[in-house]
Amino acid sequence: HVQLVESGGGSVQAGGSLRLSCAASGITYTINCMAWFRQAAGKEREGVAIIRRDGGTSYADSVKGRFTVSKDNVKNTLYLELNNLKPEDTAMYYCAADPRYAGACYNRDPAAFRYWGQGTQVTVS
Repeated sequence: HVQLVESGGGSVQAGGSLRLSCAASGITYTINCMAWFRQAAGKEREGVAIIRRDGGTSYADSVKGRFTVSKDNVKNTLYLELNNLKPEDTAMYYCAADPRYAGACYNRDPAAFRYWGQGTQVTVS
């Protein structure tokens, strides 16, 4: 099993920045795909950024050029740098992980990810 704990959310003004962190523990060596999702009130959960074990990344069009996903393999921590934030970025942000074949990592269907954190709120005004 893998445990994920997010942190770093908060309230910022439009144009501001935040850095989210996701600390992973447990059998992390089995994980090939990690991702950040978000869910705004009344909307479906959306895949924002995905990173593979080899460092390959994929982003939703809505965040390309503004968000950056990265990971520290030594610390078993996933990061999401959020820049030039907009009010429409307001949502609960979730960290997710899955052991599936790395070639299939870029599937943004939430059902494709086995492990989830509890979420951290980002509010942009």
